[in-house]
Parts: sequence; structure tokens; C-alpha cells
Amino acid sequence: MSQSNSTTPPISEKLQKVLARAGLGSRREMETAISDGRVKVNSQVAKLGDRVEARDKVSFDDRPVLLRPEEEVPRRVIMYNKPEGELCTRKDPEGRRTVFERLPRLKGERWIAIGRLDINTSGLLLFTTDGELANRLMHPSTQVEREYAVRVMGEVKREHILAMVDGVMLEDGPARFTDVQEFGGEGINTWFHVVILEGRNREVRRLWESQALTVSRLKRVRYGNIFLDKRAKAGEWVELNQDEVDDLATLANLETRKVPALTPDEKNRWNRDKHKRKPVQVMRKPKSKAR
Repeated sequence: MSQSNSTTPPISEKLQKVLARAGLGSRREMETAISDGRVKVNSQVAKLGDRVEARDKVSFDDRPVLLRPEEEVPRRVIMYNKPEGELCTRKDPEGRRTVFERLPRLKGERWIAIGRLDINTSGLLLFTTDGELANRLMHPSTQVEREYAVRVMGEVKREHILAMVDGVMLEDGPARFTDVQEFGGEGINTWFHVVILEGRNREVRRLWESQALTVSRLKRVRYGNIFLDKRAKAGEWVELNQDEVDDLATLANLETRKVPALTPDEKNRWNRDKHKRKPVQVMRKPKSKAR
């Protein structure tokens, strides 16, 4: 019988990191799941702060979780052009449309959203199967630029722009734009492009509101080095190519990794999902009966 190397301690990692890497959701979502008692380690209900090793048996909602080394996690990324009126949540109790309903189906993995957009904001959303990539790109320390096209109602003065670039105090702390560029329009409806380094709730809208100005349209057009382009119309998605995924990994300070090729079954399934639509429910007047 061979002897194990007792001088090398087993590597342990935070439970939420391992779960996110397994494609079950973001680290924040996994922290919530752990707090809700949905995760077990070696048949015991886990708690926040637990660490696990490769030999541990982990389950999520009583289903076993495959623990994989980081280098074995498939890294796929898709760009989605979110229309207004969709929610960035997996399920909505009120039955409203969600962004996840539009995405291609995966087997044994889940799409993890890299950031969020509120229901009235449209534009670029990124989704990945790599939980660590998602976490790095969303973490404030990474300082990833988010660029938005903004239509503003009201007379925008130079002092408004300077104030938002210098920084203003919001209810959840200081906030600022790193860049503001006018992009045309007339009168009270002028378009601007703004850049921000955080993803706090409604931060772009609240910065303009701090200057007594109202945002009437808001669309994200860039996340890091990925620009929203014509490949994805509103409500459509496109898979990013190897160079684009590598650029995101470099931005997140991660090793590059080959994007796995789709299997024939995945290709067929993704092609079927490509143009799927859930029709918007509208109230229609009942047809009058023929006399």
C-alpha cells in the first residue's frame, strides 16, 4: 500500500465558492442557499463559513454536487440583449418575463448572470457557466467599466456633469461617473454615454436624480471590453468567441481556458432555443358574436 504524503495538507475552499464554480449560481446566491439550509456537507446541514475538500460529499437541495477543480469547469459566455420589461431573476412569483427564459438550455450546469439590470433598463447582459469568472467580474475590486446610453429629461448644465464626475453622496455611499459624453438629441431629451465602475442598484439613475434630472431611457452598451453589437437584437443572445472570453478572463485576472465546442446534441438544442419567444400577454377585447 502506498503511503500518502502527510506533509501536504488537503486543499480546502469556501463552500460558496465551490458551489458557484459548479455552476449552481453566483457566490451571493450560494451564500443565501447555505443560510437557508439547502446545502449539506457529508450529510450535515452546512453553515456560512464552512470549507470543503475534494473528498467531501456536498449536496444542493438533496442532489449531489460534482466538485471539480477550477481548471475543469467549462467556461462559456453568452451576450444577451435585454429588452425593457424583463426581470433579472430565475423565477418571478407574479409571472413576469425573466431573462433566463430566453437563454439556451444547459445540462448539469446553470447560466450565472454577470451583474444585473433593473426591469426598466435594457441592453447588454453577460452570462457564464464559470462561477469564478462571474464573481471576479462583479467584484468591486476588479473595477470593471460599465457603459450606458442615457436619455435625460431636463436641462443638463456643465455643473451637473462636473458634480457627477467629482462624486455625490447617495443613501448607500459616494458614487461617481468616470466619464460623461454628450451623444446628441435636442431640447429636454438629450442622450449621453456614461461610464461607472460599480453595479449598485439603480446607481446610474440615482446619480442623475441627485442633480434633479430624470432618466427616461437607459441602456447598457458595454461591460468591460464587450460591446453590445448587432449580433444580438433585443431579446436575442449570442455566444462569445474564444478571443472575447479570453479578454474577459484577463480582465478578471484568471488563466485563459479553451471554450468547449458544442456537442451535436447541444448544437441542435441551442439552435432550437435560439429564437424561442414567450409572447407578451395582452388584454384583447372579446370578439363580437356574429349576428
